[in-house]
Order: sequence, then structure tokens, then C-alpha cells
Amino acid sequence: MSRYYSHINSAQKIIEAYTGAEPFASYLKKQFAANKKFGSKDRKQITQLCYSYFRLGKSLPDISIEEKLLAGLFLSSRNSNELLQHLKPEWNDVVETSREKKTELLNSVVHASSVFPFTNELSEGIDVDEFAFSHLQQPDLFLRIRPGRKDTVLHQLKAADVSFQLIGENTVALPNATKIEEVIMLNKDAVVQDYSSQRVGEFLGNLKSEIENQKWNVWDCCAASGGKSIMAKDILGDIDLTVSDIRESILINLKKRFQEAGIKHYKSFVGDLSLHLPLTTHHSAFDLIIADVPCSGSGTWGRTPEQLSFFQPTAIGTYSDLQKKIVSNTVKQLKSDGYFLYITCSIFKKENENNVEWMQEELKLQLVKQELIKGYTVKADTMFAALLKKN
Repeated sequence: MSRYYSHINSAQKIIEAYTGAEPFASYLKKQFAANKKFGSKDRKQITQLCYSYFRLGKSLPDISIEEKLLAGLFLSSRNSNELLQHLKPEWNDVVETSREKKTELLNSVVHASSVFPFTNELSEGIDVDEFAFSHLQQPDLFLRIRPGRKDTVLHQLKAADVSFQLIGENTVALPNATKIEEVIMLNKDAVVQDYSSQRVGEFLGNLKSEIENQKWNVWDCCAASGGKSIMAKDILGDIDLTVSDIRESILINLKKRFQEAGIKHYKSFVGDLSLHLPLTTHHSAFDLIIADVPCSGSGTWGRTPEQLSFFQPTAIGTYSDLQKKIVSNTVKQLKSDGYFLYITCSIFKKENENNVEWMQEELKLQLVKQELIKGYTVKADTMFAALLKKN
């Protein structure tokens, strides 16, 4: 029994010392590195306790951290838990019941607005309750199977006895803790890519008919690890690809990923696109610019639930302004009749619809299609995408 109380005490100390100055995952890793006494099972339980605590956001402010740790574990668990079994057996017995019945047992009310306290900033069409309470569950891990590799990937998953679900033709959903890198050849056969991010590919698919017998000049201007670039190659075929990002280290990681994905011919450069456009006048204009812009990440907080407690709403306007600067500088390199694909993993209107309205009014881009991709209904991230055309 003392081991379980030790886990509670350790999680409490970690949470009390955490200030939100860095991602909780990296902070927790440092804490475990400094405290070698924890075995892998201990680390797993303490991690689950901490994340369960953060999943409640600012709910239950009148109870102790210890009580909130247990309440969070209870509300976010769907299966029997060893710690609950020993410390709260009456809760563990009903752990598979609905959230509503669980909160009755807590003798407390957990409101959507206390889990996610920024509801007045949301994009239109979001079910506030469903979205807020989706944070109680960690999103799944998703794979996008690359062209011609479906049989290989499914065979390898089955051979390794991995639990998975095939969604549509080429999307695989797996439990988040799956060590998929031990099962398949990542990037060659399939890429780790959230389901909603994969659905952004539908916007690219709509353009495919326009590029027959052409080789489009495509710029992934905030490329990060290159997932959108690989998807563009897979959907659009033979493209002339340019990638850029603000940090050289990002592009070094991208280079490794491209090698694994078999992408050999592309251009790359480092640049802060919010300040200037580091392309020479000799560079050809682009048929398509993909701008997966820096954002609040609010559609991904199921993976980083500490943000429910530490995010400052003033940052929304800061991100919106940054996005406008990036769009202003990059759209100058778009051909007439070229396309601009604007993407965020945000659920805030100022970063999404409001910015698209600004692009139409100030930059005179024509809106082709926009969509809030509601991943919260399928244990995925929620994203926003808009396809615009330069006249």
C-alpha cells in the first residue's frame, strides 16, 4: 500500500514544482532523470497521475492536490487501475461507467468551462461539452499508410499482434503507447500523422486534377518535421519541392526523415518568415504554398493537457498577429492563380476564420474551401484548414 501513496506523493511534489515554463513532458523527463529510484512501472504510474490531474484543467479548485490526482485518474481511466484498486476500490469497481455517473460519486460538479476555460474564443461549430471533456482522454496514435504499402503495413501489424483499427483506406489508429517504430519501417511504409492532419490531404486531393501533365512548384514554408511535404508528394505526385523552417535543427531532422521516405530532390532554407522573405528574386514563384503556421496548439491539448491550466489567453492575439506576418510575407511568392493552403492546429477563431477573412480583405485572396476538422469526436487532434487562391 505504501508504494501507491509514494506515487501520489511524488506526483504531488512534481505538480507543485511545475511552473509551465516548458512542456510538461520534458520537465517530467528531467525529474525522473534526477530521481533514479523510480523503476519503469513507477514512472508510468506517476506520469499517468500527473497527466490525469492536468486533464481536469481548473476543475475542482476546492480539493487538495492529492484528492484531485485521484479524481483525475478516476475520471480519465476506462479500465481497472491498480492504484485505484488499492486506494479507491469503490471507484475502481465502476471505472468503466459514464463520466456523468463518475462525477456523481465524486460529489462534485465538473463543468466543461472549468476543464476548458477559453470557450468564448472558440471557432464556430464546436460542441463545447464534447470538446472540453475530450481532454479527459489521450488521443490515439495514427499512421498514414504510404502509396503501395498497405499490404505490407497491415501484415506487419498483424504479425506483431498489435491492436489497431483501419479507418478508411490508409489510416491506422493505434493505442497511444504503441511502440510502432519496432513494428514497421516508419516514413518508408507509413508516417506517424494525426488523423485530422491526414484529412488536410483532402484539400490537396482537390487540386490533383489541376496538375495533370505539369510539375507544380510547391513550398512547405513552415515544414517542421516534413509530414505535410511527404503527404503532398504522395498525393500530388512529382512536385518541385521547397521546404523551410525557422530553425536549422528542425531541417536536420527533416532531412533524416526525407531520406527514410525516399525523398531525395528538394530545396531547403532556414528563415524567420515573420520578419522577411529570404528568397532571391531569381526564385520561381510557387503554384502552391503550404503554411502550417505556428499557433496556440489548442486543438492538440489532449496530448499536452498542462496547457489547460497554464495557457494565457493573451497569447491568442499574439499568435494571430504572427500568422498574419508569415502569410503576408509568403503569399508574395505565390503565382497568379496559385493556391495557398493555410493550416493551424488551433480551435480559436482569431487564428482560424478571422485570419481567413483578413486574407480575403487585405491580401485579396479568394476562399476556395475552409473547414474545422473536429478530431475530438474520434480521439484525434482538432485542426483548421483553408484553401485560398490568388487571382
